[in-house]
Amino acid sequence: MAAGRSMTLREWGLLVLLSIPWGGSFFFIGVAVKELPPFTIVAARVLLAALALHVVLRLRGLSMPRSPQVWAAFFGMGLLNSLIPFSLIVWGQTQIASGLAAILNATTPLFGVLVAHLATSDEKASPNRIAGVLAGFAGVAAMIGPAALNGLGGNVAGQLAILGAAFSYALAGVFGRRFARLGVAPMATATGQMTTAAMMLVPLALIVDQPWTLPAPGWGTVAAILAIAFISTAFAYVLFFRLLATAGATNLMLVTFLVPVSAILLGTAFLGERLEPKHLIGMAMIAAGLALIDGRLPGLLRTALRRRPGRVPVRRP
Repeated sequence: MAAGRSMTLREWGLLVLLSIPWGGSFFFIGVAVKELPPFTIVAARVLLAALALHVVLRLRGLSMPRSPQVWAAFFGMGLLNSLIPFSLIVWGQTQIASGLAAILNATTPLFGVLVAHLATSDEKASPNRIAGVLAGFAGVAAMIGPAALNGLGGNVAGQLAILGAAFSYALAGVFGRRFARLGVAPMATATGQMTTAAMMLVPLALIVDQPWTLPAPGWGTVAAILAIAFISTAFAYVLFFRLLATAGATNLMLVTFLVPVSAILLGTAFLGERLEPKHLIGMAMIAAGLALIDGRLPGLLRTALRRRPGRVPVRRP
């Protein structure tokens, strides 16, 4: 698999589909943090997701690998792709506004391009890819609006937490490439990651948050936890590892640009929110950035220029 190639239409479709449950995760987290502390939320998220994935795995007649090497990789992935970023994002959202968090989270592809360039032989940075990542990041910032940047100068710890989560996701994208080489199916990989993350996070939540001492959460919080566990985690990570195995780490990280788009479109469709001009401008910039990264836009432009009316082709002897 040529990880640096353009993605197929099916892979683009899966990338868009992945952005939908992840777009809703910021809303679910925003509901849950009003009543529950961060480690309790992330521990419940990964534990419920792991249980759901084990049930699906059993219903499909599949079994988990037994190799110590594979399980060591599961623990590494659980650390980089769950424990660290989930905890940092949930804690960060208690410190800074969700709009600023979304912009900072959109630095994931920037880190992804850098990490993949340094750590892989087939996902090297190219001018088109760098330009596309910068255009996509600018599109996210434009779509959310300059007002979200008002808090950029304050609460540095919360901002560093979101940036740390973005960097951890970038590391996880490259680290996770090994599962395809190990012959582990995406469903088993997602289950293994969630299982090891739960093994690390549940004891941590019990020690730090002591959730049995907390008031019982309301039904809205319970619904948010179930949604983020089953939809934004279990279902989403099966898609994540399926894409990682075929499209590569750098291409997969592009979903971060689509997450705010999905969040805004979901709000427009189901919450009666208004689609503003800045949203359309930002979406257009993201689309242009994705096209640049995909590598087809420059080729289409060159083809269009060659076919300009009135242009006489130069014949060489």
